[in-house]
Amino acid sequence: MNGSRFLIVTADDFGLDYSVNEAVASAAQSGVLTAASLMVGAPATDEAVRIAHSLPCLRVGLHLVLTEGWPVLGPRSIPDLVGADGKFADRMVLDSIRYCGSARIRRQLRDEIRAQFEAFARTGLKLDHVNAHKHFHVHPGILRDILTIGRDFGMQALRVPDEPLWFAASVNRSNYLSAPLLGPWLRIMRHQIRKSGIACNDRVFGVACTGQLDEETMLAILDRLPQGVTEIYLHPAQTARPISAAMSGYRHAEELAALLSPKVRAAVGASQAACGGYSDAFERRWGQSRIQNRTA
Repeated sequence: MNGSRFLIVTADDFGLDYSVNEAVASAAQSGVLTAASLMVGAPATDEAVRIAHSLPCLRVGLHLVLTEGWPVLGPRSIPDLVGADGKFADRMVLDSIRYCGSARIRRQLRDEIRAQFEAFARTGLKLDHVNAHKHFHVHPGILRDILTIGRDFGMQALRVPDEPLWFAASVNRSNYLSAPLLGPWLRIMRHQIRKSGIACNDRVFGVACTGQLDEETMLAILDRLPQGVTEIYLHPAQTARPISAAMSGYRHAEELAALLSPKVRAAVGASQAACGGYSDAFERRWGQSRIQNRTA
């Protein structure tokens, strides 16, 4: 993609809540949203699938949930992964260690990953991309399992959460200080993905300001949009309330407003970037792709 710009604008947590689904539909029809990442075990998944089928221009991928959310398999199948409520807890550091230390737990984890791929396949939607809730796919073991299992389901693209340092520094100092520590692994991760024959983005925006990517921030990104394949991901919803306790600081409505902003639409057009999903970005020839550039 050298010498050209391709922009993917993604809504994560599709299916988490009806307000999220409404925001995705609105932003895909009237804004700059080009893709969405579907939670296949969440409360509003069925409605999200119906919306996706009604929007052929929206590219939909799998948002694997392996922490803080709903699995597809029941507790009896994955007893070591979920709590008494049948959900994944929000304890990524502890679980990262547990996943490395137990063959039994790793087997359950593989079963759940496969079950989520199978659930997505049953939707009848084309699998545009794969990523994981809270970027848990950066875990070496989880990444390995996704690359192995995803091949059986036609996975062609996987997000690498590699965010430019200038952006992290401008919006969140703590992310800026920790980013260099993650950098070497992200380079290895990118190499492993491409070695497996899977495509990935060149960079992403949204990590350092997760849940708070407003119009001003969106315009700042687009003003410095680099060459190659860039993904900007957000968590829009048609609500001012937090959808969950873990999202207490998220400004869902402001993120939706950014996606619907005429200024943002104009900035996307001025960037001269082609727009679409991962499947569009990695067509052999852009002229033969199904790019939906709605910024004109």
